[in-house]
Amino acid sequence: MNRRERVLGIRRKLTPWYEKHRRELPWRGARDPYAIWISEVMLQQTQVATVTPYYRRFLRRFPNVRALSRAPIDAVLKAWEGLGYYGRARRLHHAAKTIVREFGGKLPRTTKELLTLPGVGRYTAGAIASIAFGLDEPVLDGNVTRVLCRLFRIRTQPKAPAVQKKLWKLARQLIPSGQAGRFNQALMELGATVCKPRKPGCVVCPLRKLCLAHAKGEEENLPLKVKRRPLPHYDVAVGIVRRKGRILIDRRPPEGLLGGLWEFPGGRRRKDETLQQCVVREVREELGVAVRVRALLVTVKHAYTHFRITLHAFECDYVSGRPKALGCAAWKWVRPDELDAYAFPGANRKVIEALRRRDK
Repeated sequence: MNRRERVLGIRRKLTPWYEKHRRELPWRGARDPYAIWISEVMLQQTQVATVTPYYRRFLRRFPNVRALSRAPIDAVLKAWEGLGYYGRARRLHHAAKTIVREFGGKLPRTTKELLTLPGVGRYTAGAIASIAFGLDEPVLDGNVTRVLCRLFRIRTQPKAPAVQKKLWKLARQLIPSGQAGRFNQALMELGATVCKPRKPGCVVCPLRKLCLAHAKGEEENLPLKVKRRPLPHYDVAVGIVRRKGRILIDRRPPEGLLGGLWEFPGGRRRKDETLQQCVVREVREELGVAVRVRALLVTVKHAYTHFRITLHAFECDYVSGRPKALGCAAWKWVRPDELDAYAFPGANRKVIEALRRRDK
């Protein structure tokens, strides 16, 4: 079977399979480009089951581009709280403002214009262009990469620039004219539900007779995997600083990891200091406040994409100093029952839960 026959066979078999076996998801069948954009951004590096409730709540809170653009960033981050990768939310908010300012409040209809929006890369632009606007544009995410590497038995590292170029070309060649949106979703669905990273369901795959990797018994070996280095680990110590029934919190700078979120003041422990010394130093450096460390409240283990932390939260007494935003963007004294009004990272949220349990 030559390449053209394989491509035609994939087109002929995949879309009917999708129509029969696709999952019913809240963004499936959506025609509003805004809703499609929100779903694609949320689904980046995040599982469908996690995204579904966030997607529904987010659209209720911000039903269109103008509503999102007018919202304070604090409100957007609060709606995103717990979904992770908070840079997506900040870029989404920035892009909404750009759409209102430069495109009259409507998502641009061309891939070239979509790529000018903050946070919109080649995959997201292709997904919006094909699904929302019916353009014959390809997509290439992790699921599609895996399907293509197996179908065409690509035995080179898929993240290499030359291989990426080849995969994008394949993804474009496969598209049936005028059916890109449906076909792209079918490819992604096959990767998510059948052509899985481990133990792929080849026995129920509509493309198994066309799959070169399956013919050679290599499906579980492809795509080639990069050997990951062990994630570094850091001890982080934070202070629950109390004064007159209120707790001191500060806001991270707008850019960088967890940018714009609120947290309990603290930071990474240095090699030459205890956890208690770390709290005292970090609170002073961030806010110019002196504190006295008391008891450990809770220890939380948390993993990020590139590192892991153990977060140690200590109860602290305020000693002296008027808070100033030295190593943070802002600060506030808040009542314990007001903490839910602010968007916190996941590890800090577990500290808040421990506070509640302790204060019951």
